[in-house]
Amino acid sequence: MFSQFTKPLIMGILNVTPDSFSDGGKFSDINAAISQVKRMISEGVDIIDIGGESTRPGSEPVSPAEQQQRVIPVIKAVRQTLNSDILISIDTTSSRVAKAALEAGANIINDVSAGLEDPEILKVAATFQVPIILMHRQGTPKTMQDNPYYDDVVPEVINTLLTQIASAIQSGIKKENILIDPGIGFGKRKQDNLELLAHLDKFVALGFPVLLGTSRKRFMGTICNVTEPAELVTATAVTTALGVMAGVQLFRVHDVKENRQAADVAWAIKNS
Repeated sequence: MFSQFTKPLIMGILNVTPDSFSDGGKFSDINAAISQVKRMISEGVDIIDIGGESTRPGSEPVSPAEQQQRVIPVIKAVRQTLNSDILISIDTTSSRVAKAALEAGANIINDVSAGLEDPEILKVAATFQVPIILMHRQGTPKTMQDNPYYDDVVPEVINTLLTQIASAIQSGIKKENILIDPGIGFGKRKQDNLELLAHLDKFVALGFPVLLGTSRKRFMGTICNVTEPAELVTATAVTTALGVMAGVQLFRVHDVKENRQAADVAWAIKNS
C-alpha cells in the first residue's frame, strides 16, 4: 500500500475521546467528527487516524467495548456520509477493536504498543492483510512518564522494534505491511526525544516506512516556553520538515494544513 507513494504522507488525528491531551472532547459528536474529517481532506490529508482511547501520559485504559462504541460509528459515517476512499487507520492496542474497525471500513492498524499489549492484534493484521504501524513505548500510558530511563535510547528503541517486527512476521504479516514509529513522547525524556529526532535516519535505514508523531507534544513546549499544546503548531511543522529530510514517509499530526505545507516544501528541497 505504501510502496506506491513517493512523497511524504500526512496522517490526520481524529480523537473521539473525552480526555486526549490536546483535543479531548472536541470530536466526540459524530457531526463534529465528520466536519473535522471534511476539513482535513480539504487541507490535503492522506490518512485519517481514528482513536477511541487516549494514550496521553497518565491516562486510564478504555475497554474494547467502549472504544468500539466511540470509533465504529465514526468509521462507518466517514465511509457512508462522505462516500470517500480516504485511507482510515484505527488507533488501538486491542485486537477486538482492530478487527471491528477493519470490518467497518478501516484500512490500517496503528498500535502504540507494537503488539505487546495484545499479541492477537498481529494475527488480525495478518488475517486482513493490512498494514500495521508498530510503535515503541516504554511502560503504559498511565506510568510511562514516571522516570523513564535509557542507557542509549536510539539503539534500545531500534532493538525493541526489531523484536516486534520479528513477532509480526512470525504472525504472518508481510514485511511490506509493516511500518515503524520511534514513539516520540511515549516513555521518553526530553533528551531522549531530541536524540531520536536527531537520528531518524537510523530508523529509516531499517528498511520499513517510518511514521513520526511529534504533534503538539510537551517536550517541544519546554523548549519553546509554551504550555498550551495548540500553540505548538509551528514547532511540529519544523519536526515534519526535518523528518522529510531524514527520509521519514508518514507524519501523524493534529494540524494538517501547516504540516502538509512543511512536508511539501521540504520534499521539494530534498529532491531539487
